[in-house]
Amino acid sequence: MPEYKVKQGDCISSIATRHGLFWEKVWNHPKNSRLKEQRKDPNVLYPGDVVFVPDKEKKEESGATEQKHRFRKKGTPAKLRLRIMEESVEEEEPPPPSSTPSQPQDTKNVVFEDPQTEERSQEDRPRQNIPYVLDIDGNLTEGTTDDDGMIEVSIPPNAKKGRLILEPGTTNERVLQLDLGELNPLSEISGIKHRLKNLGFDCGDTSDGATPALGAALRAFQEKHGLQVTGEADQATKDKLKDLHGS
Repeated sequence: MPEYKVKQGDCISSIATRHGLFWEKVWNHPKNSRLKEQRKDPNVLYPGDVVFVPDKEKKEESGATEQKHRFRKKGTPAKLRLRIMEESVEEEEPPPPSSTPSQPQDTKNVVFEDPQTEERSQEDRPRQNIPYVLDIDGNLTEGTTDDDGMIEVSIPPNAKKGRLILEPGTTNERVLQLDLGELNPLSEISGIKHRLKNLGFDCGDTSDGATPALGAALRAFQEKHGLQVTGEADQATKDKLKDLHGS
């Protein structure tokens, strides 16, 4: 089997399914060890990556002649994991009460200062136990998020598009379009933009070009999470993106 060049939207699961293989057989093949070390995650590849796809192995089963035999094809569904978060809004502290000086009204140089408060980063809260409907290629799954705001559903490895409806049929209904397999590695600018966008920080686009909008999004992300505000994707920022995004 020839080597396969990754296209946008591919992952190891979809490549393996296309060639009639289990994803572990492809990902763990010795000839893919360098790719495995570079990308770490079989679900996060980059267009142009090269994957070695081994040949399928024949397997023989014995059985009596002139009898019917039933064989079941094994499948390995992919797992879609999403965490639904609600942005925390920091409440402004009320202004200090007006003070009436005890000195005579003509007293000079009386200054009333607010106490200094430390800046606090506000982490988003998980949206717990809210109903949802997930549409993957026309197959609907209903459920509720868990106590950590998580959704975990088995989907076909080659699924490309999805639609998540949160709190369907209510005034709070929200529809999210899902592009499956589109997440680029964190080592690429587009991968940084993808994660910032998914976490609610608008970068303007998800190309591989550095833009002023990306710098602004990085600064907002760094300020919110108590990082050094540089507008650059330094290692601490990448580590925080990976931790919050989950990949």
